[in-house]
Amino acid sequence: GIRKQLLKFLVFLTSYTRFSEYSIMVSHDSARNSEDDHAPKVLVTANPKYDPELGAKQPTQLVAVSEPWVRGNPGPFGLLCFGMTTDMLMFVTTGWAESTFTPTVFCYAMFYGGFGQFAAGTLELIKGNTFAGTAFCSYGCFWMGWFLLEYLSLTAKQYIGVMTVGMTLWAGLWAFLTFGFFIVTLRKNGGLMTIFSTLVITFALLAGGKWNEQCEKAAGYVGFLCGSSAIYTAFAELYHQELGITLPGVKPVKYI
Repeated sequence: GIRKQLLKFLVFLTSYTRFSEYSIMVSHDSARNSEDDHAPKVLVTANPKYDPELGAKQPTQLVAVSEPWVRGNPGPFGLLCFGMTTDMLMFVTTGWAESTFTPTVFCYAMFYGGFGQFAAGTLELIKGNTFAGTAFCSYGCFWMGWFLLEYLSLTAKQYIGVMTVGMTLWAGLWAFLTFGFFIVTLRKNGGLMTIFSTLVITFALLAGGKWNEQCEKAAGYVGFLCGSSAIYTAFAELYHQELGITLPGVKPVKYI
C-alpha cells in the first residue's frame, strides 16, 4: 500500500513539473508575441536575391523591428548646455560683464549647464555612447556642484573660509580629468579636440588664477574660446544631421 501510494505521488509530481515547464514556455511565447504585435513590422522577402522567374512575386513575410529608446541625437543639446553656460561665466571672468551678472550665471549653471547636460549624458548612455555620456554627466555634475558652492559662499560665508590651496588642487584635478577625455577625442573629430584641449588649458589657468589675477583673466579668454567651440560644434553636428551640410571640424579623425 505504501509503495503504491509513493509511486502515485511520484507520477503526480512528474506530471505537475512537466505541466509547469510547459506553462512557463507558453507564457514566455505569449509575452514575446505580444511585444512583437506592438512593435513596427517591415515587409521583407524570404530571398533578397532577385529571381527572374518569380520577379516581384517572391515570398514575403512581416518581421518585427524593435526601435531604440532614444531616437534623436542628444549630442548637440549637451554641447549647447556646456558652451552657453561656459561663455556666460567667462563674461564675468574676463571682466566683460559686471560682477552683478553672476546670479544670472548661477541660474543657468544649475538648470542649463547642470541638469540639462546631465540629462543629455543620461540619454547618451542609454544609446550606448559611453564617451559622450560620461563627459556630459561629469560636466553636468560639475556645473550643479559649482552652483551650490558659489551659492553657499554667498549665503553661508561663516562655514566657508579661504581655500586657496584646495581650489588650486580642485581646478588641477578637473584639468587632469579633462585631459583624459581629450585623449579619446583624438579618434573623434576636430571640434571635440578643440573643446577639450582648450578646457584643459582653462582649468590649468584657473588653478594658477588662485594665486595671480592676470592668470585668472587669461583663463576667462581661453574658457570663452572653449565655450564658443562647443557652440560651434553643436551647430555643426546639427546642420550635418538635419541639413546634410558638413562644416569644418565634423569629419572623423584618427590620430592614435
